[in-house]
Amino acid sequence: RQMNTLENLKWRYAVKKFDENKFLTSSQVDLLKEAFNLTATSYGLQPIKLLVINNKEIQQQLVEHSWNQKQVVDASHVLVLCIDTAMNENDVERYFQRVQEIRNTPDDIINPFRDYLKGVISSKPETDLLAWAKNQAYLALGNLLTVCAQEKIDSCPMEGFIPEKYDEVLNLKEKNLASVLVLPVGYRAEDDFMKDQKKVRKQLDEIVLEIS
Repeated sequence: RQMNTLENLKWRYAVKKFDENKFLTSSQVDLLKEAFNLTATSYGLQPIKLLVINNKEIQQQLVEHSWNQKQVVDASHVLVLCIDTAMNENDVERYFQRVQEIRNTPDDIINPFRDYLKGVISSKPETDLLAWAKNQAYLALGNLLTVCAQEKIDSCPMEGFIPEKYDEVLNLKEKNLASVLVLPVGYRAEDDFMKDQKKVRKQLDEIVLEIS
């Protein structure tokens, strides 16, 4: 199994050209949604949301706001990772309500941590909260990339887009969301010039330090 995991990670690359005639199944898309939801986030607060786009007209509109990267329209689906721009103490309260709903944790156990987290969230400047939320989106992106590799779903992680334009096209501001990362998913085209290229990485001892 260890070799399978490594082989799948080696198989993965940032697709430069998707097969526009191949599409993910609904079960594959559902799996990616679940994987996103299961991503680890700081305090478990999940200040992120996933927008799943399966609409060629909208995908075409987004190309010009993605530095004309055609992956956005050719991919089966486009996943847009967003952050919550209006997070506050109420989100902390909802989180702990969910904890009690699922775990039946008593108030005397929850209250100290709940009060602490409310203080953390309320005391942070907005810029700090947004930066913190963006870090959580990167955690989710890494998780999605690994799951895609394991499931042999092709992907292309993208920072090269204009978030403000995405937010406008997708009406994100009215939802108190802001786009931070984009992940087209689908299947590599047979004539993608990168599909058979060997992966270029540093030697392991150059990038991993060990303390015994």
